[in-house]
Amino acid sequence: MSVDHSAPFPIRAADPLFLSVKAGMTVIVRHLPPCGLDTEEDRWWMADVIHVDGGARNPKMPTLFQVADVDTGTVQWINADLVTHIVPRV
Repeated sequence: MSVDHSAPFPIRAADPLFLSVKAGMTVIVRHLPPCGLDTEEDRWWMADVIHVDGGARNPKMPTLFQVADVDTGTVQWINADLVTHIVPRV
């Protein structure tokens, strides 16, 4: 499991949800259908966050997440704004 050693990024109540995501969390990801294919439904899936990558302008602000699909184990990079929910720990 990776450990986040960076300084915390200040988060306000009106900020997007993806600013709260840290490595080790489980999230819900929403992939939209490709352009021009309006017959496909939106695709929702659950993933574990492996790594959080910062942006070029501000490395502390997350822009990409490396995630593992909990159903298939597939590891991939996603844009941070595709995260719609953070799954609470039990």
